Amino acid sequence: MSFVSNSTGAFFERSLGELSALRESAETFQTQISTGVRIQRGSEDPVAASRLRALTRLEVRGETEEENAARLRQDLEETSGQITGVVELIQRARELAVQAASDTQGENGRAAIADELEQMADELFTRSNAISITGAPLFAGTAGAPAFTRAPDGSVTYIGNGQVGTVPVAPGTDIERGVTGDQLFEFEVAGTPTSSFEVFTQLASDLRGGSADPQAAAQTALAGIDEALNAANRNQTIVGTRAAWVEAIEDDQAERAINVAEKRSEIGDTNIADVIVRLQQTLTALEASQTTFTRVSNLTLFNAI
Repeated sequence: MSFVSNSTGAFFERSLGELSALRESAETFQTQISTGVRIQRGSEDPVAASRLRALTRLEVRGETEEENAARLRQDLEETSGQITGVVELIQRARELAVQAASDTQGENGRAAIADELEQMADELFTRSNAISITGAPLFAGTAGAPAFTRAPDGSVTYIGNGQVGTVPVAPGTDIERGVTGDQLFEFEVAGTPTSSFEVFTQLASDLRGGSADPQAAAQTALAGIDEALNAANRNQTIVGTRAAWVEAIEDDQAERAINVAEKRSEIGDTNIADVIVRLQQTLTALEASQTTFTRVSNLTLFNAI
């Protein structure tokens, strides 16, 4: 009798354990179908869970790098636009200098040219202190203040620093943010330091009577204007190269993000068709087990005999 009792207890325990396992499997499959996520707990598949955590870290870092690249591209585009404006001003200044150096310009004509040069010098100063979309000065290096300051006498001084600063946009890749104001606006003419601002204002002054020979002064100013144009074009090329580099990196970032997302989906997403089949199989097994358990548990020793 004891033997029968022990066997019956073992049967019930084993059967209930199997039914519980089948129900848990069915619930797991239902959750996978409803959420689209294959792994609900790391213990279900430790290796896959570890790979998913690594992919999550890659995604987070990738999102940060994408944001950095987008902001850097905006800064470089704004910088390029400002330099384009500077180039146009310098080219116009050269045209005016050529006109002033000719015999056809009288005193009034030279005065009109001087007026335009002074207005252009003001615009040049405004562009030199342009700010990015985030409010940071474009040409001050890493300094938080405006790049240039102008004294009451009209002289302009660079107060930024020579450190452009870099932005991390990919693993092991940092790109310089822009160019500094001294690179863009300051240069030497025949070994003498000067700036675009000084070339503009000096020529305007010479044309207003500051020089005994305004035509010769205008001719001499061409050398400084050409150096100013060379500096602006050189820095425009630098900015354009960096912008192209950022664009290429953004393309790589997009491709890398797709690859990571595909890998994440491959590892962690539910294969709906496969799980539906497995759920149906589990429900069928559960129903059969419940039927069998009910029939067997209703049997008595007398019925068995």
